[in-house]
This record gives sequence, C-alpha cells and structure tokens, in this order.
Amino acid sequence: MNLKLTTLAAAIAISAPAMATLGEANGFSGEISVIAGYSSSESNLDTNSSANLTSLDAKPESDDNFLAAPLGNVAYTFGSRSEQQIYAGTTREDIAVGTVALQLGYKYLFPSRMQINLSYLPTVVEGEEWQNPYDTVNTRTETDVKGNAYRMEINNVAGSLLSFDLAYADKEVKNDFWQGTYLDRNGSTYQAKAKVRVPISRSTMLMPSITYQRHNADGEANAKKTITGELSLFQSFGPHQFALTGSYGSADYDGANALFSGETRNEDMFSFFLAYEYQQFLGWQNTSFIAFAGYDNSDANIDFYDTKSMITSIGLSYRF
Repeated sequence: MNLKLTTLAAAIAISAPAMATLGEANGFSGEISVIAGYSSSESNLDTNSSANLTSLDAKPESDDNFLAAPLGNVAYTFGSRSEQQIYAGTTREDIAVGTVALQLGYKYLFPSRMQINLSYLPTVVEGEEWQNPYDTVNTRTETDVKGNAYRMEINNVAGSLLSFDLAYADKEVKNDFWQGTYLDRNGSTYQAKAKVRVPISRSTMLMPSITYQRHNADGEANAKKTITGELSLFQSFGPHQFALTGSYGSADYDGANALFSGETRNEDMFSFFLAYEYQQFLGWQNTSFIAFAGYDNSDANIDFYDTKSMITSIGLSYRF
C-alpha cells in the first residue's frame, strides 16, 4: 500500500501555524475543485497496463490518460472556541505536497495551538491488482483488494512547529494465488512521519520531513521497510501561491524472490511535485485558478518492478 498518492491533486495552501480556531466561525465550510489534465504511467503491476505480459524482462508499456475530476471537502466546526471539527474529503495541507486521499475525520484544537486529527481513509487500500501478475502465457486477470486505513496527526506538538503523522492500514487480496501457489501479498502497514515548519520570512517557509514505513506481508518477498526524506518549499507573491516538494527514499525487502533467481528486491525512489494557486481569479470572490505537475520514479534492482509516472493538470477551486 502506498499512502502517498499523486494521482489527483487540485489546490495548494501555505501551511501557516495553526490559528486560534479551526474555522472562521462555527458551522459549515468547505471547498470544491474541478480539474482536467493528463497522466502517464509505466508499471508492470498497474492494472491499467497491458494484460498480456510477454516476458518478465519486458519493459512496461506507457499508459496515457486524460482526466477530469472533482475534488473537495466539507467540514462542520463547533465548540465554544471553534475548537472541534468533523470533516470529509481531501485536505488542502495534504494536497499541497502531493498527497491525495479521501478522509473522514475529527479535529480538536487545544489552547496551546496543538491539534489532534483522527481520520479514516476508506479508499487508500481499496482497488484492484493482477491476480496473476507474473503470468507470461495467459492473459492476466484482475482481482479485488480490500482493506482499511487509519491516521492520527499531531500538529504543533506542545505549541511548537513540530508535527507527527501516524498511519496504519491492512490489506487483503482476493484470490491471492497463481498456478496453485499463494503469492502472500496480504499484510499490514505501519507508517510514522515527523515534519517541522521552518519559517524563512512572512512569505517563505520550508518544511523538511522524514518518514518510516514498515509493511508486514504474509510472504517475506513482499515485506519491506522504507525510509523517505522530503523537503517542501512554500512561497507566496501577493495572490500567487507556490508549493514545491521533492523526496527521496529507499525500500529494502525482507526475503528473496524465487521468480527472479532468488534475488532480494530493493528500490530507490524519488519524486517531485509542483503546485500553483492564483487567488481571487478574475476578481471572483473565494475562487482560485489552480495548476500542478508531479513526477514519480522507482528504480529497482529487479527491472520488472521499475515504475514511472507523471501528471499535470489545471482547474478552478471555490471555497465556501
């Protein structure tokens, strides 16, 4: 499971220190975004790739798509200090660094400005995988993946600029066998991320972070640990807002893969994500023009697992 998704994104926000309230006032608030763009990916394991695999040494074909989609969120703020909030949707803070996932959650803001955010992510794990991903004779068929993901964020710890992001997910692959052999892809993932805001000026901020992820799978060839470093730059020029994020990580798997001469898989991964927002677009109140571009690359010692993906899009966002 990958908790970091750059498949869709639509808006950015300068991640300023938490304010005295979660919303401008008690009641409903939210944001609606509509985007259109283009995406491309290369992966032998992506179910959008060709269902016919000729060789385990074959380079994955490019899958190109045009996309159009709505994004957004709605929240209800309440409490004597507007210190509590329930919400559903995608958050601006996540989208700013290229992370997009539907969340259902609850926030509580302490007087010290520390914030606790508890959420359930129903779509992170759900999807499809190839039931027979390594089959070079027959047409590959899809099988369902089910699971649950939960997240706890602790922002502005004790009123500081330090934050923690913790997540857990479980994964179950239906019909997880091929040629009478179980592929042992079921498992669970634990993730911990620490980040700190570093203000440079009133309009510039850096946010370095480090993430540790442990995936425990039924088979050692699918179990791994991943460490990722990330640096985000947030910059504003009047109505113009920019967010640039770059990351580098490495993943080491626990056991040998019998399909590839008993070699143990490892990967080096890097990504870039640039987002732009022009506020009060054409003078329209609470409306922004938004654009973004992202690129991900994973280079494995086993070429079959190499992946590349990119996305670019523009759209409009309205806040209420």
